[in-house]
Amino acid sequence: MYYFGRQTPIGKLYISADHNSILAISLNKPDLYGKETPLIKKAFKELDEYFSGKRKTFDLPLKLNGTEFQKKIWQELIKIPYGKTISYKELAKRAGNENACRAAGMANNKNKIMIVIPCHRVIGSNGNLTGYAFGLEIKKQLLDMEAENS
Repeated sequence: MYYFGRQTPIGKLYISADHNSILAISLNKPDLYGKETPLIKKAFKELDEYFSGKRKTFDLPLKLNGTEFQKKIWQELIKIPYGKTISYKELAKRAGNENACRAAGMANNKNKIMIVIPCHRVIGSNGNLTGYAFGLEIKKQLLDMEAENS
């Protein structure tokens, strides 16, 4: 497994990957061997396009490690269109159990592939920004950028 970090508009992002899949995209430096592989280079290219407003979806192989419920939530997150938001309740409903808002929020929090799996697009049912592993300021920055480029 490898990682490589690069400066972005929201801070230094680190991408972790094995030979076939992206494992994580985070602002936290992983404890892995640092090397920019072709797959990590491709992921940064797509992220650069995203930050410039040219890319709305990603075409990267992802390895999702989690429970079946978490994986279901993450798959639903990927379906949220660029520049749009949904509530935690709507996310839980889309995953098959609208009463599982809290569990959906916890699964959202366990997402290791930020931006590509757009957990920043989930907001409170009252429209307020709530919970984001990397802070509400970065969540707002991502949402504002998407709104501007929609």
